[in-house]
Amino acid sequence: MLNHSAIVNTPASLVNPSNYISPPILMTVNQFSEKHPCFSKGSLRGLIFSARSRESSIGLIEGNGLESSLIRIGRRILINEDLFFSWVGRQSNG
Repeated sequence: MLNHSAIVNTPASLVNPSNYISPPILMTVNQFSEKHPCFSKGSLRGLIFSARSRESSIGLIEGNGLESSLIRIGRRILINEDLFFSWVGRQSNG
């Protein structure tokens, strides 16, 4: 016998694709570097280190603005692919 309760309890966002919002694409540093080889693991880690503003012996060092595209869970850092490339696009000096 067909179970109709599964159909009735399905959220409207999944039934109607126009309401569906896809989740962000999140990747670790290693995954991001493998997918986008123009960004080495070392260069990504350098960008991540500079993402937050920090104090030094000479005063405040401003962050590079990348923090909004990062998700920090404990020591794990996930990169939101869309926000990262939006940030890259804003880095143009011309």
